[in-house]
Amino acid sequence: MPAPADHPAAPEPTGTPPYAELAPATPPPCADCLQCGRPTEYPVDRPGIVLCPVCEWQEAQRSACSG
Repeated sequence: MPAPADHPAAPEPTGTPPYAELAPATPPPCADCLQCGRPTEYPVDRPGIVLCPVCEWQEAQRSACSG
């Protein structure tokens, strides 16, 4: 059955979906902890002091008890 005159026919598929043309995003490299050197969960370009989760926890304990 042909398409009605007021509705154009659907375009023919090209074989490659549009989302396949995008390259997968690669996460930025992780920064190293300033105290122990382990990788952190923060990107390299994050400003300020960058600590791994263990050193962050230890620093929070030290500052909480310094009252």
